[in-house]
Amino acid sequence: MLIITFGRAFAQQDQAAQDYVFSHQTVVDLAKDLSLSPMKPAEKAPQALIDMDYSTYRKINYQQNQAVWGNTPTKFSVQLFAPGFLFKDLVSIDVVENARAFPLTVSSESFNTPTDDIAALIAKVGQYAGLRLHYPINHADRSDEFVVFQGASYFRAVSKGQSYGLSARGLAVNVAQPKGEEFPMFKKFWIERPSSSQDAIVVHALLDSKSITGAYRFGIYPGKPTHIDVKSTLFPRVDLKHVGIAPLTSMFMHNSSLDSSDLPDYRPAVHDSEGLQILTSQDEMIWRPLSNPKSLQVSAFSGTSPKGFGLIQRHRHFEDYQDLEARYDTRPSAWIKPINDWGEGHIELVEIPSAAETNDNIVAFWQPKDGFKKSQSYTYQYWMTWSNDTPVSLAVPRTIRSAKGVKIFSDLPEMVIDYNKMPNVKLEELSVDSFISKGKILETLVMKNPNNNGVRVFVTFDPADNDLAELRVQLKQGEVAMAPTWLYRWIRE
Repeated sequence: MLIITFGRAFAQQDQAAQDYVFSHQTVVDLAKDLSLSPMKPAEKAPQALIDMDYSTYRKINYQQNQAVWGNTPTKFSVQLFAPGFLFKDLVSIDVVENARAFPLTVSSESFNTPTDDIAALIAKVGQYAGLRLHYPINHADRSDEFVVFQGASYFRAVSKGQSYGLSARGLAVNVAQPKGEEFPMFKKFWIERPSSSQDAIVVHALLDSKSITGAYRFGIYPGKPTHIDVKSTLFPRVDLKHVGIAPLTSMFMHNSSLDSSDLPDYRPAVHDSEGLQILTSQDEMIWRPLSNPKSLQVSAFSGTSPKGFGLIQRHRHFEDYQDLEARYDTRPSAWIKPINDWGEGHIELVEIPSAAETNDNIVAFWQPKDGFKKSQSYTYQYWMTWSNDTPVSLAVPRTIRSAKGVKIFSDLPEMVIDYNKMPNVKLEELSVDSFISKGKILETLVMKNPNNNGVRVFVTFDPADNDLAELRVQLKQGEVAMAPTWLYRWIRE
């Protein structure tokens, strides 16, 4: 018998039957083999667990004294989520030590539960709904939860001083397509045990879906900010036209300058992210404010292997949101930096109408130009940074506010863009390169803004009879761009 101690919990297992040699290639081989046959649906939790309401499910908590490596020299520990409520799909979790893997077991003592019957049922199921990682990210003497994998292929992370906000996903398939979105799922995880001196942890995951399988490796580095090094190897079961790489999912309801709330709200802004930022392969930085539209909006930003993109939460002060509970001022931004060549394609932004801040209505991802072909494999590597702002070009002026209104003494729409970090710029040396897809730009004006050591740009335009127009604004000094290119989709209200 093999006895493995995890804090005060232990699992007794038949070593010959249950532990096996493991490397990331193990996951790659499993994903490749799975792709050769139709997907088998994930095992489901018993109906009694699924039928639990939220208030009951939230009372089920993993026993902290059962935490994997919770009482060992390693700085990391792992806690697990019970199946039930919305989390119907069961996942398997194995631990890797000394290049050998073995499954984690569930007992009736693994979770604090409202009733003994629930504890017994969870133990009988013997599988989980996800996992969370803990590390002393905020205080040296206390471990904090900083990464969660739970639900389909979703995962979230935070850095020091942050609270959970937007989510990432392993893969997006058929987002905003007429036939409906497909949600791939991480069906199995492997967690490598770090040594006592390591400040990083590795998690592997097997992705499965009707159209595709995949092997994922997450190198996770907690800190200020937290980084995740992602490698995915994908095996399509069918030809896939609409597939999203490194998808980010967030929420935008309203703010006071661009999208005011349709309902009374004491808060000036409600959002997990406020803008999409892109660094193109030609080193052009783009800023696109997010919106909560009246109808579904899909935007594409074409290019070749971008240098980075992300959903950004730029405003970081409580006064910007006035929310004591949600604390949107502490929500992270997420920045994707491709490591290998991603080829031709576009970054796609999907904005979905939403009436509730509990709904994620923003999606952004990289869409390969030709999609995927059946029986071929595709590898994508990228570096994720969960920072407070875009973690590149920190010294360069940024778009810190976008607003819309009407030009004084007229009924013409006007956009206002604030840029910072230009305290000594000479206005006479600046010019505004502006474009509108439909209608006409009538006037641009640049003024100094001493409140943010920057400048403010006014753009007045006539949309004519059009209900929608794409705006592009670039602030220049001679032929050199002084700040990110500002893009916006104006829609008549």
